[in-house]
Amino acid sequence: MIHQKALYVIIGTVAVAALLVLTHVGEFWPFSIYPMFSRGGHPWVRSVVRDVSGSGAAPLWTAIDEASDLPGDPYPLEPAGINQNDIANFVSKSDTWDAKRLGAMRKVFGDALRFRHLLIYRADGNLNDGGQVRVKFTPFILITPDTTYLNPDVALSMSHVEPAQ
Repeated sequence: MIHQKALYVIIGTVAVAALLVLTHVGEFWPFSIYPMFSRGGHPWVRSVVRDVSGSGAAPLWTAIDEASDLPGDPYPLEPAGINQNDIANFVSKSDTWDAKRLGAMRKVFGDALRFRHLLIYRADGNLNDGGQVRVKFTPFILITPDTTYLNPDVALSMSHVEPAQ
């Protein structure tokens, strides 16, 4: 009798767990908050912000494969009160880059733009066939004190891009 009751409890627990996992597309807390469990081995997108104020040259909009080749200096987001995930989500999940969206990106950086030229890179990472991590850094947005420039190649690949101000 006790063994049969324990069996029903175990079956019920497994059924509830399976139902919760199935309805959440394979992700169920606590696993969904840990990328190593929920997105391991899948391509990922992050962002890198560089301060290019001192480099007097116009930005080159070509992708870079090595982090050491990125121009300028790293711009520290955390001391500026900016969450890196916010910038990464802006860059990876925005399909439409209009004046309003670009203005929102400028607003994230606030007073930091008074004296800086910030170049935001989209960092696309994946595992290559040899199991090595490969990251491609694509210049995405250049924000100067008075203007915001969207990478022309990015603008062409999107269907609803309006000119930036």
